[in-house]
Amino acid sequence: MSEQIIDQKQNLHNIRHSAEHVLTQAMLRLYPNKFLMAMGPATDDGFYFDFEPLDGFKVSEEDFPKIEAEMAKIIKENLPITRKEISLDEAKELFKDNPYKMEWLNSIQDRGEVITIYSTGDQFVDLCAGPHVRYTKQIKAFKLLSIAGAYWHGDEKNKMLTRIYGTAFESKEDLEQFTKTLEEAKKRDHRKLGKELGLFTFSELIGSGLPLYTPKGAFIRLSINNYVESIQSAGGYTQVWTPQIAKAKLFQTSGHYDKYKDSMFRVVSNYSDEEFFLKPMNCPQHTQIFAAQPHSYRDLPLRFSDFAMLYRDEKPGELNGLARVRAFSQDDCHIFCREDQVDAEIDMALKMTKEIMNTFGLKYKYRLSTRDPEHPEKYLGDPKTWDKVEKWAVEIMERNGIEYFDGPGEAAFYAPKMDLIATDALGREWQLSTVQIDFVMPERFGLEYTAADGTKQRPVMLHRAIVGSPERFMMILLEHFAGAFPTWLSPTQIKIIPITDNQLEYAQKLGKMLQKENIRFEIDDKSETMQNKIRTAAGDKIPYILVLGGREVENNTVSVRQRDGQDLGVMSPQDFISQIKNQIAQKSLNLIK
Repeated sequence: MSEQIIDQKQNLHNIRHSAEHVLTQAMLRLYPNKFLMAMGPATDDGFYFDFEPLDGFKVSEEDFPKIEAEMAKIIKENLPITRKEISLDEAKELFKDNPYKMEWLNSIQDRGEVITIYSTGDQFVDLCAGPHVRYTKQIKAFKLLSIAGAYWHGDEKNKMLTRIYGTAFESKEDLEQFTKTLEEAKKRDHRKLGKELGLFTFSELIGSGLPLYTPKGAFIRLSINNYVESIQSAGGYTQVWTPQIAKAKLFQTSGHYDKYKDSMFRVVSNYSDEEFFLKPMNCPQHTQIFAAQPHSYRDLPLRFSDFAMLYRDEKPGELNGLARVRAFSQDDCHIFCREDQVDAEIDMALKMTKEIMNTFGLKYKYRLSTRDPEHPEKYLGDPKTWDKVEKWAVEIMERNGIEYFDGPGEAAFYAPKMDLIATDALGREWQLSTVQIDFVMPERFGLEYTAADGTKQRPVMLHRAIVGSPERFMMILLEHFAGAFPTWLSPTQIKIIPITDNQLEYAQKLGKMLQKENIRFEIDDKSETMQNKIRTAAGDKIPYILVLGGREVENNTVSVRQRDGQDLGVMSPQDFISQIKNQIAQKSLNLIK
């Protein structure tokens, strides 16, 4: 990533962080002694401010114009934003009446970090690490977006706070473009579309973050899995299936126990005192499939793919539709190979990933996720091996002509990662696939194979996923296509609409023809008007609508419409079936022209 881009991102971050301080200051001016400040960071999309209302104080989105007016006033005053380092005693005296700030101070003290405050003029001061812009007038364009409840630290055991979301940009034009994108994103919200299209649901009796997929939603999920599996099996990958629970000892050996125990579901047995957990990832169990029998160098590579369910104990406040859940699967694969096979295996994995991303029309780039140089204690293994693998990953991406940017601190605790970041139709970025060269797991589990010279050697373990979680990928596609899935992925591909009951027999005849060709269809025989039936089918995002009247029955034809309203005119059933079969076979993103 160029220095110019880094500077632009940092400047935007500073603007948004400063806008959050201005929001807090405006709230204090308008509503003195009505709330306690909690926290307010900048984010990738803007900023937010959490506070605890006092004595029944409430604020709503109807109050935003008044708050924004006060923010504009502060910005116009062009107040300086200044940084100051203070002692722990000074900070505790300054924030003695705020339990949230006192908690932050204790945390800062435990980490041994410098305590800093930022002042806006001489009217507002907050505990903050910064950085900020120098003057409030440098905030050129801002907008408050929404209000919601948020648990302190995202933990439902803590107090519920009020959160105000906002955003800020370097120009009004950028803000206007963001606002347009935001409105479009609301229309495409997968939670809204998932309910309208009947794809998935949640139940309080089952639990938050545990989605239930309807027949249509399950079809899409399974179709994604089957497509990925077809690509994998053609590349010599073999599917395995592993239990959804395992003894704690497995995760203690892998290192996940120490790193992720708080995010794992503990399982209690009525007949054993042993500690078990629902598995949050597949890699430790795959090592045991490899270890179950001896291997020679001729057996390698071994490629194990796995779609088994995984579970992670996400905080309730962070759950979000299918984007953040507690139960999900992955198109996971672990490759056990010799060191001299690594390049060829990763090249094949990158080629498969490229093919699948192209099928769904997603643009992408890669992030090289490396160690955090300031916290080497987070990572397992020999630092020299890390140096070797990080350099190796760069060579692999450059050899494959892959655009990438650096992501220090984003590595897994056992290996650096080559992470694919996809861009959807609205320009939003999503991390999907990953490739990792891992020397740590084989060492910790004592994995070995017999080399050509008869010596025992450690295999290299490659971690690879393409779409990541098929459930989360379904969410991304739902918003990317605004619910209008490509024909091959649509649960219902054709809606047959007989205008009257006189055409019902012909509709059923067409249905048998489509069924014979494995084309998914529904017949709308409800007693409603033709136009209402067409609107319903289009609203359900069904790619094609076949309207049948007396003329179509007489001439043995179909009148074809598309969900976007385009009328393709009249054609023979055979011609239509031929065109749609070709479209499905090619996994085309477009409808018939």
